[in-house]
Amino acid sequence: MNNPIIIGAGVAGLVAAIELEKQGYSPVILEATDSIGGRVRTDNLNGYPADHGFQVLLTAYPEAQRYLDYDQLDLINFLPGSIVFKNGKMNKIGDPMRDTSFLWSTLISRIGTLQDKLLILKLSLALKKKSIDTIFEEVEMPTLQYLKNYGFSNRIINSFFQPFFAGIYLEENLNTSSRMFEFVYKMFSSGSAAIPRRGMKAIPEQLASQLNSTTIRLRSKVLALEGKTITLSSGEILTADNIILATDPSPFFGKVRTKPHEWKSCYNLYFQSKKSIMNKPVIGLLPNRKLLVNNFHFLDDIYTTNGNESVLSVTVINDRELREETLINKVRVEMQNYCNIEAGELLRIHHIKKALPKVSNVKNVPTDTSAILTPGVFCCGDYLANSSLNAAMASGRVAASLVSKIHSPVHQ
Repeated sequence: MNNPIIIGAGVAGLVAAIELEKQGYSPVILEATDSIGGRVRTDNLNGYPADHGFQVLLTAYPEAQRYLDYDQLDLINFLPGSIVFKNGKMNKIGDPMRDTSFLWSTLISRIGTLQDKLLILKLSLALKKKSIDTIFEEVEMPTLQYLKNYGFSNRIINSFFQPFFAGIYLEENLNTSSRMFEFVYKMFSSGSAAIPRRGMKAIPEQLASQLNSTTIRLRSKVLALEGKTITLSSGEILTADNIILATDPSPFFGKVRTKPHEWKSCYNLYFQSKKSIMNKPVIGLLPNRKLLVNNFHFLDDIYTTNGNESVLSVTVINDRELREETLINKVRVEMQNYCNIEAGELLRIHHIKKALPKVSNVKNVPTDTSAILTPGVFCCGDYLANSSLNAAMASGRVAASLVSKIHSPVHQ
């Protein structure tokens, strides 16, 4: 039996291996770096798990429910809302249907009008009833236009929807497809935003733990892919009847066959800090597009600690092309002036140049056609459907299913 080779040990590649094992294969995964997980990585800072870029698992994701054991991940749920820092005040706004502690604060909040709050309730109820397939069949428009068409005021858009979804989309203008908005909103309304107790790296680690006959080769960078022949940076040459590219295929196929991906970037900064002023696992938002800071949270709100110190995580989605030193100083000033939060010693800074792929034609799962590069060479990744962990998992499943349609190892 000629076993498939998967290039890339991110979430999509790991799911592809899980599905290939179900078909009777023993795939080989080639990973260029020294660890699995792709864009999902976690460090340890002052005893806290610190992810590379603020990421959460939406527990309502269908593909995550298919592949992950939530109990084993020991998930910590964020509150279903945010604290908006505006005009020197903390405004707590959220979904009172899922957490009654948000009821009074949301009602009296000046973040939006009473009509806005009724529309939020209406939208939540409507999307809970709307199927995911139906969402991805809707006519696409920019999220900003969708919100205006729905009747939301500029006040609630500018004070809540814009900063909240800018942090999810990693773009400030909310040009991202309304299909993505409805899908993400439905996921937030139907489940929780959560982080595993050991950080997001626990997700690819759990996927890898499900593999029994797969070989994962780290530090195995692929230099060339020609036909069914793979050349590694070490000079080693491998061949396979079926190859799955769980990474950007454009370096191997050029601009003629595959358009190079466009990426959204962000900065994620970690500072030494005093204990949280929010005292709950919740996201802080700064609804001012003139500022660098988009969102932040304290790690001691998520992970229990007995100390008096914490770690502050800050996300910047528009760096204004500033030098790193200038950016760091401006972030400190903004946190102090607008939130009365002192950002102390810089512990870590990540400039994540490939944080999310830009996806123009948003789909629920990749089509078979989009996942076939050449006969026997397939691709997977969230860029084929939508920018989400759910899409990454779905793409791995689709790519593996295409292998089974061509070869059945049971009968070889």
